[in-house]
Amino acid sequence: MSDKTRISLKEAGDLIHAAVAATGLPDAIAGSVARALVAAEAEGQVGHGFSRLGDYVAQVRSGKIKASAQITISERGPASILVDADCGFAFPALDAAIDALVPRAQASGIAVAAIANSHHCGALSVQVERLANAGLIGIMVANTPKAMAPWGASAALFGTNPIAFAAPQADGPPLVIDLSLSRVARGKVMAASKAGISIPEGWALDEDGQPTTDPKAALAGTMVPIGGAKGTALALMVEVLAASFTGSAFSHQAASFLAPEGLPPQTGQTLIAIKPDPEGDFLARMSELLETIVAQPGARLPGTRRRAALAQSVAEGMDVPNHLVDLARRLADGA
Repeated sequence: MSDKTRISLKEAGDLIHAAVAATGLPDAIAGSVARALVAAEAEGQVGHGFSRLGDYVAQVRSGKIKASAQITISERGPASILVDADCGFAFPALDAAIDALVPRAQASGIAVAAIANSHHCGALSVQVERLANAGLIGIMVANTPKAMAPWGASAALFGTNPIAFAAPQADGPPLVIDLSLSRVARGKVMAASKAGISIPEGWALDEDGQPTTDPKAALAGTMVPIGGAKGTALALMVEVLAASFTGSAFSHQAASFLAPEGLPPQTGQTLIAIKPDPEGDFLARMSELLETIVAQPGARLPGTRRRAALAQSVAEGMDVPNHLVDLARRLADGA
């Protein structure tokens, strides 16, 4: 018997929507959360998909995710806005930010949205691709609860603090790059912990700073940064843009995205949208650049596996672990 269930994107979206709505949240919020989780699962970012649902529902029930959150948008300048997520889900705040950002960037050439008092924002690739599909270059950063130590230290201070980028091209889908500043996204460790499987050595350190293959020990310890000192320097840059700039909690202050207990994390995200020169040949030059890369023997564009996974999910559905589908069904029934 298979340990996974094949499920279509629509079925997955309806199931997650029902599970979130069963907590009493409005359909609009449940729909926003469902779209984000299904999009992440479909492109292979399983640490940001179904595996998050149980934690989300538990945090709504405990009040850590504010059910009555009211998103507000304030102007910081002609092309700069602040979106306050009010300690609710990140996804409706991101929807509001992108809806406001696109026309501003198209009118001004560039626009920035700072999102404050937010929560786990899932796969950043999903958000920047929306900007690229609107004809814009998209950049996004987010800070997360502490998981990495500053270079040379041993105590966690920075989050895995992901960065994402997307740009449209003339011939083909947008280029999408999404990377965590740890060697792997912490969501993969969390997913391994829930599934009861080990992780490869080199992903994380335990509380004593020793390499570990135990995901529970890894979650209690620290993640290994990409590129050594360069990775933690990038994490600091993201901390400035996602926390200082937005007025949100620093990673070392933020509560867990996973546990239902405690205060809201109040982390931040920043999105930048840039309009390519409409009179120039940006789109054609993008295609030329990408074609030159793939013409190299053995070369692979960032996002290739993501794009293939998404195409397969659309055509054939997704294989989701049985225990996660069963949990979603129980939650949808109000369990």
